[in-house]
Amino acid sequence: MLHPISIHVRDAIIAGSSGRMAMLLLIYGGSVIGLPRIDIVSMLGALIAPNKQDAVTLGGAVHFSMGVIFALIYVALWSMGIGSPTWWWGLIFGAIHGLLLILMLLVALQMFPQLSQLIPGRSVMFTILLNHIVFGVVVAVVYST
Repeated sequence: MLHPISIHVRDAIIAGSSGRMAMLLLIYGGSVIGLPRIDIVSMLGALIAPNKQDAVTLGGAVHFSMGVIFALIYVALWSMGIGSPTWWWGLIFGAIHGLLLILMLLVALQMFPQLSQLIPGRSVMFTILLNHIVFGVVVAVVYST
């Protein structure tokens, strides 16, 4: 039997924005606890912008949009009966999300070895996974309240 998708878009946008902000706090403040700093906003923007200022602006917009889109995906899955908006399922979704991103990065590193300068090793991969787990947990907790 198909489950109808019933999501609260406004709540999903708020949850995705909150998850993204928590993730950015960990990304840019993680060096305090020994995590490598990954300037994802500039990296994303550099793919499409000619200079640093535009890269930061565009990268921020792309990252914000991705946070909202992934929150909508999480919420749609929960609505279809795949998990539920609890911290536990947020952790699971975030871990799967992070592992898929790491897999994509490993493939990209094989195709473009020069990327290894931007992604210098296991500590970055661990940080990516941790960031996405934080995102998933915050999305679930904010959406469920």
